[in-house]
Amino acid sequence: MRLVDAVYERIRELANSCDKSLYKVARDGCVPYATIATMKRSSTVKLSTLYAVCEGLGVRLKDFFDSPLFDEENITD
Repeated sequence: MRLVDAVYERIRELANSCDKSLYKVARDGCVPYATIATMKRSSTVKLSTLYAVCEGLGVRLKDFFDSPLFDEENITD
């Protein structure tokens, strides 16, 4: 899986675990919803955007990446 796909999946996973919609995550992190919604079609994610999304999720950036999604064998790019 591409790194950006893993990031998007992790956002969805964490949003589901705290019972938040992606819209609410975006709003709470002061990120345009379209930024998250179009992330899957993108080839990059800015670190500042990801940091803001983590704020919206209520997680630390280091905890965001604490997932098997980011294991070397799962990332193709």
